[in-house]
Amino acid sequence: MNDFAIRLVVFACVFGGALFGMFLRSVLPERHLSADTKDTVRLGVGLIGTLAALVLGLLIASAKGFYDTQSNELTQMSAKVVLLDRVLAHYGPESKEARDSLRNAVGRMLDSLWPKDGLRLSQADPTGAGGEGLYDQIQELAPKTDAQRSLQSQALSIAIQLGEARWLMYAQAGSFISLPVLMLVVFWLAIIFISFGLFAPRNATAIATLLLCALSVSGAVFLIVAMYTPFEGMMQLSSSPVRNALAHLGQ
Repeated sequence: MNDFAIRLVVFACVFGGALFGMFLRSVLPERHLSADTKDTVRLGVGLIGTLAALVLGLLIASAKGFYDTQSNELTQMSAKVVLLDRVLAHYGPESKEARDSLRNAVGRMLDSLWPKDGLRLSQADPTGAGGEGLYDQIQELAPKTDAQRSLQSQALSIAIQLGEARWLMYAQAGSFISLPVLMLVVFWLAIIFISFGLFAPRNATAIATLLLCALSVSGAVFLIVAMYTPFEGMMQLSSSPVRNALAHLGQ
């Protein structure tokens, strides 16, 4: 289920709860809508609302942390790609084949993370980018001076760091909000909106207000879900760091 579909489901549950509350008001006996009943409902819903607000806040903070981590890892990986290219450039013309492989690997990674047709899976297997072949090419270099040996060692270290970062991003791609937690929060929100509809007057202003509130709440859930898919959808990370790195390779 994509981000937009989840938002529609949440909106339907929340706003549907408000409409159901209005329906209950029309069928319940008057004694169930007394001032004492209203106070009791408000106390209970206040408790549920506090719990829902706390959990939503935690979910947003967790999703934002994941999103920022992916963004930082992408920026750091782009910087290390340029650094690796410069190290190989200083090694000498013998590293041209490795530099070409690095450029091709970055191009393939760019196509896999931000596919032009939008149909392929965004988080492709890191082994398909050619990173392991690049490591082998750097390992096979035959340094003739102490400076070249030092540069080869640095290049191998950076290549290993790039591989670790790429596999880490690939492993994190399966992270997602806990479905039971999401269902529980939606259930709480539905209860809250049922209580709103139960005591809300049946006029256009009240319905419009509940509609806007339902859209806001479903938007918050949509934001949480979207930040767990940083390489697709409306919250997609910018490809600028990788494109800028690619533009500097081979210079």
